[in-house]
Amino acid sequence: MPPAALRVDTLITNAYIVLDVATEGPEAQQEALEAGREIDGGWIALDAGRVHSAGARSVQPPAAERVIDAGGRLITPGLVNTHHHMYQNLTRAFAPAINGSLFQWLTTLYPRWAALDEESTYLSTYVACAELLLSGCTTSSDHMYVHPRPNLIDAQIKATTEIGFRFMANRGSMTRSVEDGGLPPKAVVQDEETILADSERLISTFHDPTPGAMTRVALAPCSMFSVSESIMRKTAELAEKHDVRLHTHLAEDKDEDTYALEVYGRRPVEYFEDVGWATPRSWVAHYVYGNEEENRRLAAAGVTATQCPSSNMILAGDTADAQALRSMGMAVGLGCDGSASSDSANLWMETRGAMLLARYRNGPSAMSARGALSMATRGSAANLGWADEIGHLRPGACADLVIWESAPLSQAGALTDPVEGWLRSGPASGWCVMVAGKSLVESGQLQLGALDDVLPRHARAAAQMQGVS
Repeated sequence: MPPAALRVDTLITNAYIVLDVATEGPEAQQEALEAGREIDGGWIALDAGRVHSAGARSVQPPAAERVIDAGGRLITPGLVNTHHHMYQNLTRAFAPAINGSLFQWLTTLYPRWAALDEESTYLSTYVACAELLLSGCTTSSDHMYVHPRPNLIDAQIKATTEIGFRFMANRGSMTRSVEDGGLPPKAVVQDEETILADSERLISTFHDPTPGAMTRVALAPCSMFSVSESIMRKTAELAEKHDVRLHTHLAEDKDEDTYALEVYGRRPVEYFEDVGWATPRSWVAHYVYGNEEENRRLAAAGVTATQCPSSNMILAGDTADAQALRSMGMAVGLGCDGSASSDSANLWMETRGAMLLARYRNGPSAMSARGALSMATRGSAANLGWADEIGHLRPGACADLVIWESAPLSQAGALTDPVEGWLRSGPASGWCVMVAGKSLVESGQLQLGALDDVLPRHARAAAQMQGVS
């Protein structure tokens, strides 16, 4: 452990610290404590945006410029959101769409989303990141596939950079409008040349492959029913050329099976494999309706998946059997999905939802709080190809962490296991949330100076999009 004379940026003391989630099951807490993955009453030191060291109260910590007393609270790695459509918070709980199936919901809202411009995209991204931070999320991807105007992802990156939020921009695309047998209107789709040229531009301008990066770019055609087979193949080739991640929706709805068989003569997973996407570069959203044979093939190919519990339940579809996929060796992370389908951007809630769905589906021993936390940290980091630096707090990791707070009444009597109490007896929110060692939430309050200006502008943009006077 470091000598006391060494000085670091920040020292957090008096906390129950989860450095890494590698143990699940009934004896997980004791095993984690004995292995040093969890520390009861310990400290963690941060320096230059990285985790420097951690130790028990009996070990002398380094001196620090800033000392935070966590007051016995739980510290975990920052949660990682691996599937979102941030622009959709402009149409939350939109009455004409709330009771439809997935395809009905999409066709109702696509014409509204055609009004997206740089201003509304910037505002919706800013609001989404603020909301995510309060729920303990320190890294998010976003699947921006609606492009009625240019430079929308530039506007997103402007917002995340101003906030200091770790971000993976997913350059989504759609080429098949209603006129071509797809779902979206022509106003929100693009031709292949435009998509590929802008993908190249975004990678060269914003993608940072270096350690500790704050912004990265992935390529993300929306879905098989909204893009051509050609753009799927060319996007996979482009991702290979630039060594970036690939993302899409896959096997999300039963109607997708019918569509794939009618249009391609193949099931969705077979199509996914045939167009060159079954590689460790790919992570897929939802992935509900793959059969066991397909699940095993994708797991063996290194493909990972994102479960979106609230969105799946609100749209009344099925949801991925996360435990079955994980048992096959597939990394499974968590996502909020669109803020017009889940109507929220709260990753703590998705973590709890994942635990409850697993237990509802597979029995009371199917998933513990640590199992769900593992999905929201380790699994999600693997989705983004970022597992070396985020999703854990081992020395050298990015200093992205959450000091959690729950209402005292909700924790009354929760004495034996702070991780189980955190997820079972919530709700919980970030008391202090750090990204790269910088506090973006302090004492439960966002430290975002522009938020007071952003919120009324967002309200006006949402009203205009929804046609509300």
